[in-house]
This record gives sequence, structure tokens and C-alpha cells, in this order.
Amino acid sequence: MVLQTVTSGGQTVTRVAAGNNFSLFLKSDGSLWAMGDNTSGELGDGTTDGGNYQTNLPEQIVATNVTAIAAGGDYSLFLKSDGSLWAMGDNSFGQLGDGTYNSATLPEQIVATNVTAIAAGVYHSLFLKGNGSLWAMGNNGYGQLGDGTTDGGNYNTNLPEQIVASNVTAIAAGRYHSLFLKSDGSLWAMGNNGNGQLGNGTYNKTNRPGQIVANNVTAIAAGWTHSLFLKSDGSLWAMGYNGDGQLGDGTYNQTNRPEQIVANNVTAIAAGYDHNLFLESDGSLWAMGDNDDGELGDGTYNQAVLPEQIVANNVTAIAGGSDHSLFLQSDGSLWAMGDNSYGELGDGTTDDGNYNINLPEQIVAGSSVPPGYNQISGQLLGTGDMQLSFVGIARANYALDRSFSLAPPNWVPQVTNPADAGGALVFTNTPDPTTNNFWRIRSVPQLQQ
Repeated sequence: MVLQTVTSGGQTVTRVAAGNNFSLFLKSDGSLWAMGDNTSGELGDGTTDGGNYQTNLPEQIVATNVTAIAAGGDYSLFLKSDGSLWAMGDNSFGQLGDGTYNSATLPEQIVATNVTAIAAGVYHSLFLKGNGSLWAMGNNGYGQLGDGTTDGGNYNTNLPEQIVASNVTAIAAGRYHSLFLKSDGSLWAMGNNGNGQLGNGTYNKTNRPGQIVANNVTAIAAGWTHSLFLKSDGSLWAMGYNGDGQLGDGTYNQTNRPEQIVANNVTAIAAGYDHNLFLESDGSLWAMGDNDDGELGDGTYNQAVLPEQIVANNVTAIAGGSDHSLFLQSDGSLWAMGDNSYGELGDGTTDDGNYNINLPEQIVAGSSVPPGYNQISGQLLGTGDMQLSFVGIARANYALDRSFSLAPPNWVPQVTNPADAGGALVFTNTPDPTTNNFWRIRSVPQLQQ
């Protein structure tokens, strides 16, 4: 018998993705939210036909069970907790993988199970399955799918095709090129290489994966025509186009070989079209490259050819879009900066001509629960019951829910109790010994007297 507890507190933001003039994010309850351009249905809200081509405030698209998101050129991908892959938006090159070239304004299921990771380029898509296999669909004009074609005029595929059979652990998709990592830490690339973005020492495109780095690579990101990766020592490396200073090496010179940009302490990377973001181990946010729309968030509209610190600490996740940027802080708050012509920042503006924001602004507030709260612990009693202890807000009401599965969950309310003057309360519930048991504790409104 497996006994697992699930904490349910405030609905903070947990993941972000930035595409071509639109943004996606997930909340802690598994809901998917979107804002910005919707010309091709990339927000997945069922509109475009009535002229409602954009929204400048976050709107909920899926209510629960979303676990991962990717924002592409004018389309979106997401995963659910059952391992299913879903897509919406532009499908001109078959990038949705549904067997057609018709755009979709509502999410449609592409693969039923076993998908573990996704990446959205401008016109092509990549995903991984649980066995480590790499799959691709969409535009293949430069060989970015890595299937060995393009020469015979087979530039697109509108159904997923397997590219690598096993051992792939991470993926990234740029405009016309793709990157992936294998379990041995090796970096591989395919597709367009006109600016050296593959990092193989040439400017020749390739329609088969080629190894770029033999080992120790831990993370990858693909921009419009450039690439980034991290090594296990925390060093940041870059290659490709550098006309806006996006490589961060202090020049505007492109390179077809990886060059080290930062020696250590880098923990996360994100590539926009012509700008880049990264995090250091102290939670600081850094940026470089194009800044015409304020996407670096430094208070100017000047390009940065060297990394500059934007936020000093507490940043936990980042995403770079066409001309805008998103990040999360440790309290689960969502922040944005850059172009807002389509409402992609989600701050409710655009109508007053305030199209750009060159300093970070908070879009979704974080949790106000003090550190140490919302801590749940479980103890199996000698009677066969499960005792669940919780520390919340003093005198607040909390409900205990139970489910026998998380794929998907079917939460059934058990009991509601108030916390004491110190915020503590204890629930007791009887588990079913024949199946998994999952519990969550959630706050509920106080009843009006």
C-alpha cells in the first residue's frame, strides 16, 4: 500500500513559456493560462472568428492536470498528468502533428500517453517519450526534424515520426534548428546552420543529428538563430548569430563553435528570438542581447553585449519570447517585461499605446503565506488510520480531500475543520489498503455568521 499526501495551498504560478507575441503559464493547481496574440488560435480559447485575436489579461484555458507547456511561433503544446500531448494554434507546416494542416483554436489531443517532455520551435515540434525516444513533426525545410530528408521535397510532416530510439533526455527547438541531449551528457544538433547555431564548426545545414559536445552538458536552449547550453560545472556556452549581442561575449561577431560566456554558477537558461536570459545559483536573473522593446528589463532600450544583472535574487524560472520575457519568483509570482503590442505581458494594457515595458512588472501575485506554513505530514497509526498534521493560518477552515489516483485525480471531500490559534490541525482518515491513497488539504471560505 502506498500512502501519499498532497499539499494544496494558494494557486501560485509554477511554469512559464513565451512564444511569438503570446505567453502561457501554469498554476499550482495544474491550470493552464494564456494571454497575447491569438490570430492562429494559439491561446486555445476557441476564438479568432469573431475578431477577438488577442487578450491582454490572463485567461484560463484548461482547469486542471496540465504539467508542462511550450510556446512556439504561433502555436502551443502542453502535457497532462496522464502523459498525453495536446496542441493548438497554427498548423501550416503540420507542427501540431494531428495529420492535417488545419489550425486548431481549441486544444486537441495528439498523443494519448507516455509523453514526458515537449519543445516548440517556430514551425516544428519535438517531444520525448518515457523510453527516451525523440519524436518530431512540422517544417523540415532545413532538416530540423533530423529524419534525413529535405532533398526530395519532403519538407513537412504532419504526424509525429520517431527520430532517435532511446537515451534522449532534453530537447530544444529554434527557428529552423533543433538540439537534444543524451543520457551520457552529449549534445546533438540538426537543421539550419547558416549562422553557426549548430556549433559544429561549419555553416552547413544537416538533416541528421550530429554530435556537438561529447559529455557534461546539462541544459539546452534554442533561439531564432543561436543556441545556448550549460555544462555540469555551471558554465554557460553559446554559438550562432550575434548581431544583437545575444551571445553575451562582448562583441557582435557570430561563431560556429561553442564559446564560454560565463565560467560557473549558472543554473538555468532561456533563449528568446534575439535575446537570452539566465539564472545564477543565488537566484539572480541576468540578460543580454536585443532590447528594442525592453525585453531585457533593465530600464533602457539599449542592447547588451555582455550579461547584465536584472534581478538580484529569488528568481526561480525564466522564459524568452519573440520580444518579451517572463520570470517567476520564489513566492510563485509571475513577472514580465518587453513588447506588449498584443497583450502578451498580461497586464491589461495595450489600448492606451503603452506597448512596451522596460522594467519587470508583476502580473500574478505570489503566495502571502509565511515561510513554514502549509507544511503537511502524515503518520500511519496502529489502528490502521492515517493521521495528517498540518500548519496553516490560525482559525482558518481547511478541508481534507482524498483520491485513489492522480491520473487524473478524483478528489472526494472527507471532512472540514478549523485550525487552532497557532494554525495547527489534525485530520484522521482510514486508507484503503488495496490501492494507492492520496490526500490533499485545501483552505475553504469561512462561513458567514
